[in-house]
Amino acid sequence: MTFRIHPDSPADAVEAAFFRIQHERMADVPILNPVLAVEAIDFQRWKGQWLGIVLTPWCMSLLLVPGSEIGWISTGDNKRRFINFPAGDFAFLGSDEPELGEYQSCSLFSPMNKFSTQSEAVMTARASMLGLLAPPTPPEAEKTSGEPSHSRRRFLALGKRTGR
Repeated sequence: MTFRIHPDSPADAVEAAFFRIQHERMADVPILNPVLAVEAIDFQRWKGQWLGIVLTPWCMSLLLVPGSEIGWISTGDNKRRFINFPAGDFAFLGSDEPELGEYQSCSLFSPMNKFSTQSEAVMTARASMLGLLAPPTPPEAEKTSGEPSHSRRRFLALGKRTGR
């Protein structure tokens, strides 16, 4: 595996690598969605590394790309690593491409046949990134706002406990 630090956003290298993959390894594969194009979405610093999403005609994946030697954990090709985010633990696989070097990916969608436009897929990618990085909200029953819950299930459960 080729270790390469990306001091700046790896978005261009991501797009170059996945565009090449599309035309070399994925050419004529029937799962390609013809309305979608390769696009690197919202790459940002996360714990010293680069985190973003790659959108392709065959998949949508989270990518973690080295932005620093500090904190980067190599996995090896096709080896799995779990990474903890505010939304929970996600499994990432190690990979390597000439344009990008070593990186790790976590598949979000594949195949991509549920998307009818590029903008719909991009909006889904951005919502996925927000969901990944946002702390989980507590379930309705655990909220301590002091206000009564108006959920039907809670209402019915209270009725059963009081014998009504």
